[in-house]
This record gives sequence, structure tokens and C-alpha cells, in this order.
Amino acid sequence: MKRFTVFLVSLMMLITLVLAGCGSNEAKPSTASTGVSPDIKAIKDRGTLKVGVKVDVPKFGFKDPKTGQIEGFEIDLTKVLAKKILGDETKFEAQGVTAKTRGPLLDNGEVDLVIATFTITEERKQSYNFSDPYFTDGVALMVKKDAGITDLKGLANKTIGVAQSATSKKAIQEAADKAGIKVNFLEFGTYPEIKTALDSGRIQCFSVDGAILFGYLDDSTVILADRFTPQEYGVASKKTNEGLAKLVNDTINDMKKSGELTTMMNKWGLK
Repeated sequence: MKRFTVFLVSLMMLITLVLAGCGSNEAKPSTASTGVSPDIKAIKDRGTLKVGVKVDVPKFGFKDPKTGQIEGFEIDLTKVLAKKILGDETKFEAQGVTAKTRGPLLDNGEVDLVIATFTITEERKQSYNFSDPYFTDGVALMVKKDAGITDLKGLANKTIGVAQSATSKKAIQEAADKAGIKVNFLEFGTYPEIKTALDSGRIQCFSVDGAILFGYLDDSTVILADRFTPQEYGVASKKTNEGLAKLVNDTINDMKKSGELTTMMNKWGLK
């Protein structure tokens, strides 16, 4: 009996030691032990930063049909982050997104970040990490010059084109309610579709943030002076990627302090 008891105690001690060993192997590759958070390590191991960007917004993210290259202020910001994480500004994959697709692409992990004129809202902050703002603009209105419309009240009973899932519709609806007028909306998947609808007379106004509208301005159109509801753009990441979110936020704030962000805006003619 004594031998059996000794055997049993020894067996229990052995099991305890084995479990303790397993526990140590299961420990997360924490920031404390490696200096790199697990989400950033995953990007380093992959060797590329996957980013959702706009391809139809001149000056922010626009795919040049002649070269096939995507360029703009937000692409330059992407390069800064790729260099920060991977030591090489070319180590990123840009995927074109729309206002409707950028959230789902973050959700399913197809992109690590969305840098795509993504307005920070309290509702969106419930689903994603947002950096501090890197650009602020207001919702604006573009109409045909020959329409003779000079302000929001001139759009009473007219149809306004907006992007799907964008914040423009809410901003203009609130302003219209305040002005005591009725307006109608049509939603489109991309900005070029809205501009085409304006040119064809299907809608009487194209509404999105002012800086985006300037990319579609031509000799037949005018952007009205009115601005509605300031829109602050932030870099979005998946809620669980806290290490990546902190790195992005620190980088943007460092760029603000050094003046690099302003220099980048000036390069693309943004104010």
C-alpha cells in the first residue's frame, strides 16, 4: 500500500510538471517577451501590409488608368506605415474598396487597415479601432452650372446622389430638415457613377466631402459654398488588433508634430 501511495504521489507530481510545461508553451508571443504585438508580428511574418484604399478619389486614392498605379495622399500615408512596420515602404498590397465594402473587408481579415476617406463616427467606433483624425473636411454639394442652384434651399424637391453607406446622406438630410425643405436621395456604389448620373440629369446634385468633390470638378459643374457636418478621416483596423492600432495612431501623431502630415497634404493640394 505504501509503495502504491508513493507511486501515486510521484505520478501526480509528474502530471503537474507536464501541465506546467504545456502552459508555458501556450503563452502568447506577448509584446513583453518579443517587443512586438501578435497582430504586428503576423504582418511581419507575412512580409506585407494589406490595406484597403480608394481607387476613385483623386488626390486621396486614385488608380491612374494610364499606368495602372494607385496614388494619392492616403497611398503616401500607407507607404509610411509599411516602412514603419516592415522597414520598406513598398511592402504593402492595396485593395480597392468602396464605402460599402471597406468595413466587411476588415471584418473578414482580407485587409489589415482601411485608409479610405473613412469618417470617424461614434457608431463605427463600436465596430473598429480608429486612429486620431488625419484629415478633416465637410460634406459639400456639386451641381451643374446651368442649373442656377446656389445653395441647399435651391435643391428643394430635387434628387441628390450619395455613396452607399456614406455619412453624406445623414448630414444633408439633417441640414434639409433644419432648412425646412424636402430632398430625395439616390445611392450609388462608386463616385464615378454619381458623377455620370449628374451629367446625364438623372440627379441634380452630387454630395460627398468637399475634398473628394474637387476631384470631379469640371467646366460644367460647380461646388456650392455650403459645408455640412465636419467629417474626420481616420485609419481603421479590426477591433482585436490593438497593437497595430496603437502603432498607427502613434505614427500619425508623430507626423502631425513633425509637420510631415502637412507637407504630404500640400503635395496633393489638400487643405
